Order: sequence, then C-alpha cells, then structure tokens
Amino acid sequence: MTKQQLPAWADPSVSPAFLDAQGMSRRQLLRRAGLFGAAFAVGSAATPAAATPMAADDNQDDPRLAYLVGDHHVHSVYSHDAKYTFSQQAKAAATYGLDWMVFNEHSNFGHASYGAKLEHEEILKARAENPRQLIFQGLEWYIPAAEHCTVFAAPGPHEVDLLTQFELAYDGKLLGYTDGSATGTDTARNEAHAVKAIKWLAEQRRSGYVDDVLVLANHPLRLGIDSPREMRNWRDAAPEIMIGMEGAPGAQGAAIPGWRGTTSIRGEYENKPSAQSWAGYPTDAYLTYGGFDWATATVGGLWDSMLAEGSLFSITTNSDNHRTVFDTWKNGDWPTGQNFDNTGKLPDPVNTDTPQPGSDFWPGQFSRTHVGVTRYGYRAVMAGLRAGRVWLDHGHLLDGLDVRVKRDCDFGRGVTLGGRLRVRKGEKISLYVTVTTASRPNAQGILPELAHVDVIRGAVRGPVTDRDSWKAPDTKVVQTKDVSGRKGTYTLRIPLTAGDESFYVRLRGSDGNRHGAGYLGASIDPNGPIPHEPGNGDPWADTWFYSNPVFIDVAGA
Repeated sequence: MTKQQLPAWADPSVSPAFLDAQGMSRRQLLRRAGLFGAAFAVGSAATPAAATPMAADDNQDDPRLAYLVGDHHVHSVYSHDAKYTFSQQAKAAATYGLDWMVFNEHSNFGHASYGAKLEHEEILKARAENPRQLIFQGLEWYIPAAEHCTVFAAPGPHEVDLLTQFELAYDGKLLGYTDGSATGTDTARNEAHAVKAIKWLAEQRRSGYVDDVLVLANHPLRLGIDSPREMRNWRDAAPEIMIGMEGAPGAQGAAIPGWRGTTSIRGEYENKPSAQSWAGYPTDAYLTYGGFDWATATVGGLWDSMLAEGSLFSITTNSDNHRTVFDTWKNGDWPTGQNFDNTGKLPDPVNTDTPQPGSDFWPGQFSRTHVGVTRYGYRAVMAGLRAGRVWLDHGHLLDGLDVRVKRDCDFGRGVTLGGRLRVRKGEKISLYVTVTTASRPNAQGILPELAHVDVIRGAVRGPVTDRDSWKAPDTKVVQTKDVSGRKGTYTLRIPLTAGDESFYVRLRGSDGNRHGAGYLGASIDPNGPIPHEPGNGDPWADTWFYSNPVFIDVAGA
C-alpha cells in the first residue's frame, strides 16, 4: 500500500482537526499509527523508548509529527496563592483537550519541607485517574536576582528528590538571593548562582540521576527584572536545559471588561519599573501586546535578538492557573494551628455559588502550546520542546499548523519548526505553511477565524558583543498572506531565496480584530499586536498564533 493509499489515521502528518472531523482524536492517531508501544504505561519515564519512532526519508528531512497540546504552568493547593485540587485541574485540562500538563508549585519553605512529597503522591494519583494525560511534576523557581521559571523533570524514581534538592540549594526566595538591582552588592553573586543552578540541573541529566529536565522562563517582562544579559547567560549555561520562555503569560482573563477594574491588563502586566528592573527596558515593555509579552510580540525585539545569534530559544504559552475567572470556588478555612509553612498545602476549596476574584483560564481553555512528537510519552514531549517543534495559539484560533522549509530541488518533507536547513548562496527554497482552521466554537462560543499569516525573517549574525542588546535591526515582516474566509486545511507556499547570510523565518497570525504598527515601526511590522486600553482587554476578541523559527544556514556565510 502506497502512502497515498494509506487511511487518514495511519498518516501522522494528518492534522488533529481533520481527525476530529472524522471522530478521531490525536491519541487514536498515535495508537493506530503504532506509536504507543505495547509497553507504554502511564507514569513510567522509561517505557516511551519502547515505541517505534518515525524515520526521515531523505537528507535534511524532519519526521512526520503529531502535535500534543499542553500547559507547563499550572498551580494547585500546593501553591500558597492558588486554590484548586489536582483533580479539579486535571479534569479541566481534559475538558479543554490537553494532552500534557505541568504542576509547577511556587517554591517556599512549606513546599520544600512538606508539600513536595505530598504533592508527588497526588501526582501519582492524578496520573492513575487520568491515563490519557501526561502529568509532570514541576517547580516554579524564584530565579536568584530575577523572576520565575518552570522547572520540570521526566517521571522517575528521583523526580521529586531532584526538585526538592534544587529548591533548597538554588531558590532565590529561600536563600535570600533576590537582589538584582544595578547597585546591589549581592547582584553579581545572585546572578552567578542562577547560572550555577542551571548547570547543576544539566549535570543531573548527564549523570542519569533523572532521565530529563527542562527550564522555561515565566512572564519575563512582567516586572522587567529579567535582563537580556541574564537570559543569555541562562541559555548559554546549558542550552539543552534552559530552552526558552513564555511568549505569552497566563492570567489572560485579567482585563475582561468590568471584571477586575479599570487599570487591569492582560497577563496581570500591571507593573512599572522598579529599582530591581533592568534600566534598558522602555516603559512600554511592561505591557502585553495582543496578550503576548513585549519581548516576543516586538518584531525585531528581544526574542529576535536572541534568535539572530543563531541559537534556538523557544516560546510557549500557558494558563498560569491559580484562580479561574468567574469561578465560584474559594479557599477552605485552616484548621486551628495549621498554616502553609507547617503543612505545605492549602485546605481544599469550597464552592460558594458566587463568582470569586480571578484572572486566569483553566488549563487549555484559552492558551495552548502545541508540541510536535514522533511518539507518545513524557520524554517525547520534552524532546519535542527541546527541539523547538512548537507553535502556540490563544482562543483555539487554529486546529492545526504544520510548517516546513525545503530546497526547491528536493522532494521530501523538509525541515520543520526549530530545525535547520543547509543551503547554498542564491539557492531557491520554499516555506510551506499548512493551516487547519478552527472547526468548532471555543469555550466562549466563538468560531475563531484566522485573518492573516505573517512571515517574519531575520538575519543570523552570531553572538552579540553587547549581551544586553534587545534589538535585531535586520528582522522584519517580509510577507503577509490574507487568508480571510478560507476554511478547512490549506497550504501556503511562500518562495524564499538564500542570500549572502544565514537567516531564520518564523510565523505569526491573528483573527484580525486588533492590530497596528509594531513597536519598532510600521516599516518593520505594519500590522502587529498592540496594547489594549486598561480594563478593556477582552482576550477572546484579540487572538494570535505564533510559531518557533526555522533556521536556514547558508554555506560560506
């Protein structure tokens, strides 16, 4: 039987939307494609290796992929400022179609002393109760001298021990290593400790103490205390561990009109520069643009300046769920003599039947990170994240996205997100963007419609001299494709030419409702995301997708 004769479920490149239309899930796709492996067992980090990976056919061809949808930033009663049980979060995630999720509780002494082990027992229970979900245990690390990171490990005998050891030895809050101000006497020590922490995680992976571990920076510009220099230092300490940042924060419901107040901003980006902030960020950096962090949303900005060095640095999105908008549950009352410091766990929530304060959506309800995998399993998701096979959307804007770049003289699948294509100067190449439009209304009852696809191209110039540089002046939107009214699955072919230097391309698109000149000007980004008025940021009316880059390495450049 030829590939053309294969049924849809046997072709892992078929989009999730198509499968859904056939009454088939991503998991059925993976099962029927033979990717589960007979030995797969939920909770085992070792068993996914038993599955059979798909092999590339041709030189520079990446494999066919299935995309698993997830969220790496979810909180529960084991965080001092959240309120939901593991079961509530896992059930919500299943309702909104998540395949994987990370519980990353805030670090503090109560968590390190008591909560982490109790949490692990609940993680094991949640895995058993939700056998179709990949549920990771993680930690929200207070980075010395900086903001927060998600740290999470592959399931295994040492996953909770790794996180606890890391929390006690390297957490800035627990150690009192929080100062990152320009004049602080401890700033250099604290920044160095953050680098040391990432290197320590890398050593635990190299030694086999854990099968895998990853780190992602959370809400990097919320407070402006993650400087470009620090982010580069974290990445360069262990690029296989510190793989990226939140391109868009959680708390996307923060500025629903009439909900939290007249000064509220999507993502709870409601801060101003402080003594701890890096002085090189403009005041506008403390806002979100179409719900995305300024570092990501600015074409030619901080994210692009890091990509222009030729190194992959991925972006993600997530719920950061603590308290869901319009939800009616509240924290339970403490028994006499108990508190978070001596238990590591909040009392279970109770239902009030009255909407409670909140800024967040449930995991998968609004924000989704899509990771390309070649097999189903914990390590497969982590491998997909590390490889950069990632795209993200808000409001369930798309059902599917597949991106490939290949030389026009080749006939294979080409290179996909996070990958590298080797070409000769002047060679003709093509970018293929296969879009599967939304097939059903989202949680707000809206059937999203993609209005445009933007192609962003940037020159690769190598490591920067000034590690606090946040601009990539040779990055701009080079094409915008109007796709209004197009339905189903379609492919855009976009011709590219390899010039004198290596470059990368990445994609972005939106529902077309709110856009304007980008932060660095219309000549760079004529129709980019823009900030909303304080208190008037309906997230469902301003949704975007972003993709990771593909690098094109020009021979001799």
